[in-house]
Amino acid sequence: MKITYYVEVLSSWCHWVEPVWAELKKRYAGRAEFEWKIALMNPGDFPVSQAQCDWFYRRSGGTVMHSPYMLNSGWFEAERQGRYETPNLVAEAAKDFGFTGDEIRLAIAHAALREGVKVGDLATAVKVAAKAGKIDGKKLRAAAESKTVKDRVATSTLEFFSHQINQRPAFILGDAIGDKAVFSGLVRIEPLAATIDAMLADTAAYAAHKTHHGVPPKE
Repeated sequence: MKITYYVEVLSSWCHWVEPVWAELKKRYAGRAEFEWKIALMNPGDFPVSQAQCDWFYRRSGGTVMHSPYMLNSGWFEAERQGRYETPNLVAEAAKDFGFTGDEIRLAIAHAALREGVKVGDLATAVKVAAKAGKIDGKKLRAAAESKTVKDRVATSTLEFFSHQINQRPAFILGDAIGDKAVFSGLVRIEPLAATIDAMLADTAAYAAHKTHHGVPPKE
């Protein structure tokens, strides 16, 4: 089966779900294919002030997640008016240099959400990513600015919305027998793991039936 994780680099809820994503990859290694895709937030989805951002962080990190630390809103820049495509484009561009895992995306998110680094600035985001992956900064920047990478991000964002969802993180689970499960906004492992287990069990049962009984009759 395949599990697709739709993520926005600066989303606090994506930050909180990262341990779940890591655990799922570990728990189902060899039994499921994992892929992350960018799902850009609309400008209006971002906080309108640093104070508002802190309010959201107290809710998500404190009230809901009971985290021992609070996220850092220092990345926020009012003059951007919610336009933060840059860190996502840089994370996507890193795939062209072999970084299809989580390391570059997580490095950018950590710089922003834990250290308050203003990764909305292209040069800054590239510097963080290049250091994390030992990638040539000029080449990475060129890739992030390329039409190819921008088109990929636009396409994956449209894919996200095609599932009739609007909350990140989102997980799309699909298996070999055509079943699909969609989770949007959940950050707990229990419902995801239970669904994956059920889908794997059903897929195995279908395979066992075919082994013993062959393909279905045509008439």
